[in-house]
Amino acid sequence: MPDTKTKLSDVVIPSKFLPYMIERTAALSAFVQSGIVQRTPEFDQLAQDSGAVNTTALITMPFWVDISTGAQILSDTTGLTTNKIGSNSDVTAKQGRGTAYSANQLAPLLIDGDPLKAVAELLAAYWLREDQTMLINMLAGVFGAASMSGNILNIFTEDGNNADPDVNCLNGNTMVDATQKLGDAKMKLTGIAIHSATDAFLTKNDLIELMPDSEGKPTIRTFQGKRVIIDDSLPVRVGTTSGNVYTSYLFGEGAFAQGERNLENEPVEGGFGSYGLEMSRTANVGDTQLFVRRIFLMHPRGVKWTANSVAGTFPTNAELATSSNWTRVYENKNVRLVQVNHNNL
Repeated sequence: MPDTKTKLSDVVIPSKFLPYMIERTAALSAFVQSGIVQRTPEFDQLAQDSGAVNTTALITMPFWVDISTGAQILSDTTGLTTNKIGSNSDVTAKQGRGTAYSANQLAPLLIDGDPLKAVAELLAAYWLREDQTMLINMLAGVFGAASMSGNILNIFTEDGNNADPDVNCLNGNTMVDATQKLGDAKMKLTGIAIHSATDAFLTKNDLIELMPDSEGKPTIRTFQGKRVIIDDSLPVRVGTTSGNVYTSYLFGEGAFAQGERNLENEPVEGGFGSYGLEMSRTANVGDTQLFVRRIFLMHPRGVKWTANSVAGTFPTNAELATSSNWTRVYENKNVRLVQVNHNNL
């Protein structure tokens, strides 16, 4: 009787696997849960549309500039003077990323659980890390742009070991200064992303509050009413004299918009699956290859991607972190992002 083995190709159904993987990625993401990144039907459609300038897949999003002319005094002798409404455009670049795996007899190792769910969750966690890395690189590039200087609060000293906690560190007063960067739009800021060392400093100073979650458990960390997201991939550099300089980000819901192109219905010639999830089999060694591809958007609302060309078809993380590739096109207070550079003690 020939051996029978449950192979990866037996349990992974591309049309079901790909949407589940994307769903699990969103569910695992602290940034998505915090609201800084929001997937919208509008950006899903933009990701689905075609469009390219030079070697970069660019999408232009025009918008009307707010009316700022003062009202005119009515007169029975002088008519009203007409004005025109201005326009501008936001520009985003499509992102194209992929990963591939080769496994031999992988499914039997997962026999105690649901193989489809196990594999999808592993890939979802992988894409979570990749998306967060991309987000951090985008923030570096965006805030490196000269046009974003109005959204930055610098309170650090290069002599971090001798920082003044009332001046150089995040606290009640400096947090107010940070939110004030958006003026009367400050209430749009709903969360703050900080390094774990910053969270430790705030906790020691009794500045972190625990709010109940949907089950009534005090597990949601807040600072001055802003939800706290802890991520050690946030920028930290050594001060030129001593200690460290930390970067934290205040953000509002939907500061970054995200959209995913549906690749599950784009079949591949001579292969099994779709362009989004393609599988192949090397029968003589019992290997199954899994290729996962994504075409998507992740864009800081109101900050235009200005690079007409990049080294490849899609931007790399290094290119996303390049400040010359970004320019603010919204008013400062309509870009729901504030960067704070500070010390911890």
